[in-house]
Amino acid sequence: MGYPHGFVTHKSDEFVRGKVHTQTIESFWSLLKRGIIGDYHKVSKKYLPLYLNEFTFRFNNQNEADIFGKAIAGC
Repeated sequence: MGYPHGFVTHKSDEFVRGKVHTQTIESFWSLLKRGIIGDYHKVSKKYLPLYLNEFTFRFNNQNEADIFGKAIAGC
């Protein structure tokens, strides 16, 4: 897909290498977990892809001033 891939070696006590770190994915999982516990309470296997898409959109647009407007515009 053309996305850059980097890694850190926790075994060697490396947690950051330039812009590569694990905080981004941990932040996403935290957002997803809080959303499921707080908003939806539980999810079903059938709808899991929809929940993941929603929270991916939220995470990728967290700095968007009008995230609601962007969502309904279909961008």
